[in-house]
Amino acid sequence: MKKKSVLKNENFIFLIFLREKIITIILFIICVFIFWIIFFLYHIATSVALYPAILCGVVWLFYGMFQYFFYYKAHKKQLNLLNHIDVTFDNLPGSRTLLETDYQNLLKKLNEEKNKQIAQAEKKSRDMIEYISLWAHQIKTPITGMELILQNMEDRETASLKEKLFEINEYVDTSMQYIRMESLNSDLLIEEYPLISVIRQAVKYYSKIFIMKKISLDLQEMDTLVVTDEKWLVFVLKQILSNALKYTPAGKKISIYMDINFVKTLVIEDTGIGISAEDLPRIMERGFTGYNGRMDKKATGIGLYLTRQILDRLNHEITIESVSGQGTKVYINLSNLTKM
Repeated sequence: MKKKSVLKNENFIFLIFLREKIITIILFIICVFIFWIIFFLYHIATSVALYPAILCGVVWLFYGMFQYFFYYKAHKKQLNLLNHIDVTFDNLPGSRTLLETDYQNLLKKLNEEKNKQIAQAEKKSRDMIEYISLWAHQIKTPITGMELILQNMEDRETASLKEKLFEINEYVDTSMQYIRMESLNSDLLIEEYPLISVIRQAVKYYSKIFIMKKISLDLQEMDTLVVTDEKWLVFVLKQILSNALKYTPAGKKISIYMDINFVKTLVIEDTGIGISAEDLPRIMERGFTGYNGRMDKKATGIGLYLTRQILDRLNHEITIESVSGQGTKVYINLSNLTKM
């Protein structure tokens, strides 16, 4: 089967070669025909024209075979270069004609322009990242100041302000983590951690929201050890808890426990409004907010996208099940070791 495939490919190349040389072939036939017409008009024996035509045809055939040999060889070389493409032009075959030289010069010019555009885009991206990083760090100062001012004030309006301030702080944290995503691999510290301590860090961060919304927490005890990055896993759990708290009505419950059917699989279950079946396959796409997000007006579609990206880097798996109007279950499989 492989030999047939190679033979078929070679025949295909030969047909392309003939198609490219069709004008030359036609011109040769026309020249032979012109000689034959002239010899016929002058009553010269056609055999006088036939023998030179045959000889010329044989010479042209050998020349064509010679041309096809180099044509096929050059095609294979360029095909090999295509499969092992390099960013330089050092391995390009030498140009034999002025047009080939012109084409290579055009490629080099296009490559130079592309590199300039890439460099400019990278500089703009770096400048934007530096600006957002600076802004995120600077905005933390007034947020901390406002938190300190509100600590000693207790009334309904203050409670609402504290909640809004908490949301601002959460958005700033998410933006900072989004920026750090590019250097995630160099920022990882993979060790073995007690899972319960990682969960408690995330829960503690949202303890005030649990109290404000009067949402009960059912956190089951567990003695599971996981190999992961603590900081990034805490961020993932915070994102999932944030969504659970956002879409769970006051007085309801959120449960955190280990799945008994799968090894080292953490489950975060809420009794909120759930996710519609048509939105479920796309909820981890960047910028996708779905029906709930559109109703909420404040959803960014970034949280679950970051969650998926981080867990992929940690070689953990996430699965989400939900029934609209009944709640959502998030499964995080922590059994796989991170591949570094």
